Amino acid sequence: MNIIKDWIGRLKKGHMLSIIGIFLLIIIVLGVILYNSRQQAKQVSENTYNMAFYELVDYVGNVETYLAKAMISTTPEHGAETLTHLWREANLAQTYLSRLPIETQELENTQKFLNQVSDYSYSLSRKNIYGESLADKDLENLKELHSYSVELENTLTQLSEDINSGRIKWGELANKGTTAFAQEVSTVSQDSFSNLEENFHEYSGLIYDGAFSEHITSQEKKGLTGENIDEETAKQMAQDFFGKDKIKEIQNSGLSENATIPAYDFTITTNEDNIVSISLSQRGGHIIYMNYNRDVNTEMLGMEEANQKGKEYLQSKGFYDMKETYYLKQEGIMTINYAYVQENVIMYPDLIKVKVALDNGEILGIETTGYLSNHTTRDVSNVKITIDQAKQTLNDKLNIESEGLAVIPTEWQTEILCYEFKGKIEDTEFLVYINAENGREEDILVIKDTPNGILTM
Repeated sequence: MNIIKDWIGRLKKGHMLSIIGIFLLIIIVLGVILYNSRQQAKQVSENTYNMAFYELVDYVGNVETYLAKAMISTTPEHGAETLTHLWREANLAQTYLSRLPIETQELENTQKFLNQVSDYSYSLSRKNIYGESLADKDLENLKELHSYSVELENTLTQLSEDINSGRIKWGELANKGTTAFAQEVSTVSQDSFSNLEENFHEYSGLIYDGAFSEHITSQEKKGLTGENIDEETAKQMAQDFFGKDKIKEIQNSGLSENATIPAYDFTITTNEDNIVSISLSQRGGHIIYMNYNRDVNTEMLGMEEANQKGKEYLQSKGFYDMKETYYLKQEGIMTINYAYVQENVIMYPDLIKVKVALDNGEILGIETTGYLSNHTTRDVSNVKITIDQAKQTLNDKLNIESEGLAVIPTEWQTEILCYEFKGKIEDTEFLVYINAENGREEDILVIKDTPNGILTM
């Protein structure tokens, strides 16, 4: 009997050991599978980064080549073709650079350089397309850009050797970041990047008259006047702007130093318990925006009445000579765009948006970033063609409804003085802008008259 019990006990013990062994085996197998999966994922990631890097090297080489070609091109036709290739290659280089798992000042400068090469080559290609040869200054700029592209190409070639030798592994850089980059790149590559950063520092001070001028991307806000104010002064100005008699409580939200316009932000609780956001510039205490929402259940005002309310409000806040341009109506609120007018010329960059409640005309919001960024007195005398000459550029089928002068912003944050023609072809309404200096067609907008407002596309 004892022998039987002992045998059963051993059997149970053996069974338990078997189960434990099976579990251990399963754990080991899962561990191996997981390890292999991670290794495969790591290899895939490494291959992806390598592919992006070598594509970057190729496209930077192409940028250098096309910059060299652009310097010696003698005809607008061939120049336009070369510069278009340059624009494309610089864009593609930016794309692959953005896929690398490192963030350093050197690569940030590289991104900026490629972006500016792209923008500048595009602007020069437009000159060539219009039959203009490049000026001496354009060629000097291209030569300068070419010298930096050679530096960049040499540095990337050295970095390529570090990758090929195994001194750099992209996966480790992705996990460890910039410190690992500095530690693992060879001394030669570090020296190259150090020189590149120094060169780019010098480069960043260059100012071009083309599409990407450095003074434009970091431009002073022309509409800001006055000295810097402290938070308490800004708070008092915010109360005065909104109306102290309408405020139950105001709370400070601090200084937004990294905003497009450094500003003090506040939250106001009105006597009706509505929450209002308001922001004033650190310099001069100018209103940047004020906004709040409330239910608007009836619409008693039409466009003309709302526009009148908006203009009166702007004048009461010190914004004069503003003309309505486009508007959008949503949920009983009319948002109207106003542009500054100087000597009968519409200044579209100097834009202010105003929200008007259509039940009683109350102003629910204002936003002035465009105005504060761009507002200044312009020289509008540089008109070299007549309005009749400008009309010769227009499509013969355009039935002109209105015409005048306007300053329009470009995608590169420059400005162009144009003749603005509003007209129709069949049932489609257009705005056409003809350069008042050289007669070029600068832009065409389609006007959409929707049930909710007039928009442009």
